[in-house]
Amino acid sequence: MKKTVLIVEDHPDSRNFMKELVESYGCEVIEAIDGEEAVQLAHYGKPNLILMDISMPEMDGLTATKIIRETSDKNKMPIIAVTAHGKALNKLLMEAGCNGIVNKPVDFDALRPVIKHYLVH
Repeated sequence: MKKTVLIVEDHPDSRNFMKELVESYGCEVIEAIDGEEAVQLAHYGKPNLILMDISMPEMDGLTATKIIRETSDKNKMPIIAVTAHGKALNKLLMEAGCNGIVNKPVDFDALRPVIKHYLVH
């Protein structure tokens, strides 16, 4: 059974870049452009991993992560923050329920071990 990754990113170029990498591992990708859509897709799409941009319009990734974590059956779903804020938000992101952080600009070398750790067995 294919694993599913929810990529939450408001910039199409970044979203397409992450999608290309995730698909190269044979995973299925679902996409959201903001936190509100991410919350819905986390519930209905049942992803095995979420790559969550933090700075987005409508609802940011920090808020979306907190809402997803409040849903009991989503507590174990890995959520990786993808952010350009560097270490400034690390504590808040981990408290919100993120399992890890990948810094922007995202490169294959930073994202590859995350995908392998959570999806490739």
